[in-house]
Amino acid sequence: MVPVDPEIFARAEQVGERLRQRGWSVAVAESCTGGLLGAALTDVPGSSRYFLGGVIAYADRVKVEQLAVPPSVLRTQGAVSAETAAAMASGVRQLLRADVGVSITGVAGPGAEEGKPAGLTFIGVAAPQSATQRYDWTGDRWANRRQSVIAALDLLARALKGKP
Repeated sequence: MVPVDPEIFARAEQVGERLRQRGWSVAVAESCTGGLLGAALTDVPGSSRYFLGGVIAYADRVKVEQLAVPPSVLRTQGAVSAETAAAMASGVRQLLRADVGVSITGVAGPGAEEGKPAGLTFIGVAAPQSATQRYDWTGDRWANRRQSVIAALDLLARALKGKP
């Protein structure tokens, strides 16, 4: 099997190895990337040992009903916010009973949404070492989505760093 994107594949392999070492599972909640993070993780042979699944929560209704994102967060902060990313990561972690939840929410582009510029993205990790990061990409739609997957894998790898 030849991965479509060697850079993403290498990161996904590293994350998979760290998850295997710890005996942990991971679940993903994606909005603007539409399943690319889940696809990257499952490109790695043996990923069924640690990847449980994911929710593609493009609509706010799905974020609320499936991921338990509080409607008040969506109302006050918007779908593209650190608070929503954190809630999505925590929600998918609980929903799928994973050790780690990872989320991506953003404006892929080409235009702004909800008054937020194209490229604005938030990534959340819910685990014993939780984190949320903001990113401001400047590429086209595909580049922004790709960069978001790379950043999510890097943030996840940092959260898993160290000895099991």
